[in-house]
Amino acid sequence: MVAGVILAGGLARRMRNQDKGLVLYKGSSMVSYAIKALTGVTNLILINANRNLEDYKAFGLPVVVDQSADFQGPLAGILSAMIFTSADVLVVVPCDSPLIKAEHLQKLLTSLAETNADVAVAFDGERLHPVFLAIKTSLKSSLQIYLASGQRKVEQWLKQHGMVTVDFSDQPNVFRNINTLTDLEALEALN
Repeated sequence: MVAGVILAGGLARRMRNQDKGLVLYKGSSMVSYAIKALTGVTNLILINANRNLEDYKAFGLPVVVDQSADFQGPLAGILSAMIFTSADVLVVVPCDSPLIKAEHLQKLLTSLAETNADVAVAFDGERLHPVFLAIKTSLKSSLQIYLASGQRKVEQWLKQHGMVTVDFSDQPNVFRNINTLTDLEALEALN
């Protein structure tokens, strides 16, 4: 079984504290693009959110909150999803990258299965995108220990495990994320 989680649990300080998943891009909330990408790729879709919970519940999907109340970052959201689901694999996407599509997520899943790695991470030819990944939920205990030690860096934790990078150098803009209102305007102008 494969579950998907949309990471929408941050404070979005650079977005003037607007909840990025609920910000509109081309007339639809950004989280709706992530939902569409995960639909058909996963058996279950979860939304990780720590505020505006009722707004997220309106999408009709389970909403999982971080286990700690102090906004510990993406790994806390991934752990919350791992705790919630009994799936073997978790596909992770951020809420602020509306260009992601199902075929990109399927490529991550295929790479994970073919290589028997623990984690498959998107690579755009220049850098990793560590919150676009397929990951085995058997890493839950490792993640709990890592977070309990006070560490938060996603890439550092991923590199502790059998990781395969998945080449998306032919389409690097897919992973473009929206952190500010300027980013939003620029992406809307391009597409």
